[in-house]
Amino acid sequence: MMRISRAGKCNAGVTLLELIAVLFILSVVTAFVLPSFSGFGTSALKSEAREIASLLNYLNDSAISRKETFFITFRLDENTLVWQEPEGTKSKQVLDMTGVTTQSTGKVSAGEVTVFFEPLGIRENLAVHLLKGDREMTVTLNHISGKVKIKENGRA
Repeated sequence: MMRISRAGKCNAGVTLLELIAVLFILSVVTAFVLPSFSGFGTSALKSEAREIASLLNYLNDSAISRKETFFITFRLDENTLVWQEPEGTKSKQVLDMTGVTTQSTGKVSAGEVTVFFEPLGIRENLAVHLLKGDREMTVTLNHISGKVKIKENGRA
């Protein structure tokens, strides 16, 4: 039942204060929910590229800081990485790896490529190529700066 005030107006409305409170609650809920969806569409290819980039960066930095030589072997026929780090030798399956490019060997798509990380860092540029469906990513390591970059379809 609606009440009619003496001025003849209906009181069945929403006040500005109630509207502000509802908008505030919605914005707080949205602030908590949206960040959880930020990685929802991230592909396995991007995840593999990030793992390889992290590994290359770690091996290069470890070799320089410890003044030791470490290596990584790309077994392209088996789609595996084998590397030596301060804690020992480890391996990882990389399903989407299609090739490795170095300055001395060019692009290699089959067999094995071993790269050494020496006490002064890696001696040549390195690129690891990944492909899944129509998405192509390349992880590059610059031997001069030591920076690792991930490029997607030719974009940095």
